[in-house]
Amino acid sequence: MTNHQPLPIHHLRPYRAGWIHFTNVAPILDPLVLPPSVTAITGVPTEMNEALLTGRVDIANISAVEFIRHADTLAALPDFSVAVLGPVYSVNLFHTCPLPDMRRIALTSQSAMSVALLEVLLREWGLSPVLERAEGEAEELLAQGFDGVLRIGDSALKEWYGVVGPFTDETIVPEIPQTGRGITVTDLAEEWFNVTGRPFVFAVWAYRKDNPPPAELLRAMRLARRYGIGHLAEVSARHALKLGLPEDVVQHYLWNFRYHLEEADRQALRLFADRAVPGHAELCFGPCDKDSG
Repeated sequence: MTNHQPLPIHHLRPYRAGWIHFTNVAPILDPLVLPPSVTAITGVPTEMNEALLTGRVDIANISAVEFIRHADTLAALPDFSVAVLGPVYSVNLFHTCPLPDMRRIALTSQSAMSVALLEVLLREWGLSPVLERAEGEAEELLAQGFDGVLRIGDSALKEWYGVVGPFTDETIVPEIPQTGRGITVTDLAEEWFNVTGRPFVFAVWAYRKDNPPPAELLRAMRLARRYGIGHLAEVSARHALKLGLPEDVVQHYLWNFRYHLEEADRQALRLFADRAVPGHAELCFGPCDKDSG
């Protein structure tokens, strides 16, 4: 798929990666060719969070809140993130009544990050509904009596489109009503922006401070990101087929992300850290060489 030249091998040490391979990181992970010394497993956010913290893997694109909670032992790559400025389309609160009237919200067990963000926003709104763990599609859980349902990832993206779609060539996505079939979709990243005016960082690429990644892996990740962003239509088409969504919807979704953890993202991450995890250790971002792409 890529035309990358093989990387030189200079006594590479074994290294283990844990990838959360949602569509939102496809521009990085789809074209990634691991160095011979690196192996990888995949899983949902909570699984990869645990894998990194227990030492089953050495690096993972984990929930930012888990990085914050364990900032005493973890560092983050200084130039990799999964962040947005405004809506994300895949971390959604589906609800059938106005936000102030919600009494019960179903939470997914797949993501600590989305739950932490929801809790921060509920405090900002002055609301205190009961939060309960429950798995299932949004419409199914709403029919069971929940006032709101928190959904994340590819499933949330598909369910969002199911509520607000279909689109035409004339559709301006930021202007469409976020309602349909008696359901309203509140995008939590957009609500964070409305409250703070800042980006929101959902994930970082973290590793244990005592076991930083080899330079060969970082170079491979940067080459993959450069290729993936440069071939976004190709990546979008492949994942649109998997998701059963129109290509233009997936492409709009992917071009919305910020993958480089720039200073605005770091500042926003520190702001979220102070609100979500008071008293956290200082956030550490590892050294970055000049070969970033």
